[in-house]
Amino acid sequence: MRLAVTAFGLGSLALGAAPAEARRDQDEAYRAARSGEIRSLPDIRARVHPRMRGAEPLGNEEYDAASRTYRLKYLRNGSKIWVDVDARTGAVVGRSGN
Repeated sequence: MRLAVTAFGLGSLALGAAPAEARRDQDEAYRAARSGEIRSLPDIRARVHPRMRGAEPLGNEEYDAASRTYRLKYLRNGSKIWVDVDARTGAVVGRSGN
């Protein structure tokens, strides 16, 4: 029983770390956009959305401070599409899904 409680506790700590890191990345995105180091999320969306004809944005965009990229999510014909965008230039640097 003690092992199960310990494993649960460690698992809870690991799960708690991911949201905290994501929050730090989002705070960094806000700070960097305000200072002009990167483009704002509304600017990134305005550049990418027109290129995604027939796809619905799914929201929940993510910013990765380490790579300075945004990840936008879309849905087209039941398939998810992820688009990675360089936050400094607004250029699409990757795409996965259909």
